[in-house]
Amino acid sequence: MAYSRAAARVKTGSTMSEQRRPCVILHSPQLGENIGAAARVMRNFGLTDLRLVAPRDGWPNPAAETMSAGAFEAGVTVNVHETLQDVLEGVTYLIAATARLRGIEKRVTDAVGAAEAAHGRFVGGKGVAAVMFGGEKSGLPNEAVALADLLMTYPVSPEFKSLNLAQAVCVFAHEWGKLSAAESPADYPSQSHVTPVAAPLDAGSAGSPPATRDDVFRMFEHFEAELERAGYFFPPAKTPLMKDNLRAALIRADWTEQEVQTFRGAIKALALGRGKARVVRED
Repeated sequence: MAYSRAAARVKTGSTMSEQRRPCVILHSPQLGENIGAAARVMRNFGLTDLRLVAPRDGWPNPAAETMSAGAFEAGVTVNVHETLQDVLEGVTYLIAATARLRGIEKRVTDAVGAAEAAHGRFVGGKGVAAVMFGGEKSGLPNEAVALADLLMTYPVSPEFKSLNLAQAVCVFAHEWGKLSAAESPADYPSQSHVTPVAAPLDAGSAGSPPATRDDVFRMFEHFEAELERAGYFFPPAKTPLMKDNLRAALIRADWTEQEVQTFRGAIKALALGRGKARVVRED
């Protein structure tokens, strides 16, 4: 179930505004004030698509309205979803903001690299990028980090890592705004400390559009169901971690729609082959 707060979008004349902007996802935000402040800073830097996963205090929220300073009326739309899978429907490239890398092998960059990666997803009008932030109490859950194509972290002081949720959104939005203000991404050189990020797949050259996260979710579920039948997940207590590690490895492939279909066909063939082999042995 999703609740949408629609408002008229404010058009600008820049080249960037003619392309789709990344959406911002807040996963399990607690305070309405932070949601409103995030919307306010998003609108300042040209971002208008805000999505919430299970906000603690529900939606709509009067505290968010007050802190937004009119951002909702100025064009920021809010959609609320109950689960991570629901909010990622239609997303083809996911950036996760985290201060802890958690031992998962992922490409890592900072806000500059993340903004450039999100913009690269729009070349030719293909793909939908999302930048996801965790709640105030504990950040993003491991299952969300495992699904990310890219991790974004900030060079905060190790002696004091206490960045407010809306402030975290502001850091990324500011870098996106600098790209918006430039005539092209090439006019804004990356900082020397940014970890180079490979350009996202140009699905046009591959002949197939990028797979949406809902397509990838269904592929994961198909794969995991067959692994479950084969007894792969053992011991049961480690099943969630094993699934996260598998998903983290697979997501790096940057799937196209055709690749998802091909992989699911391979899973089905292996499952059927296993059944045929069993019949032969029984004979």
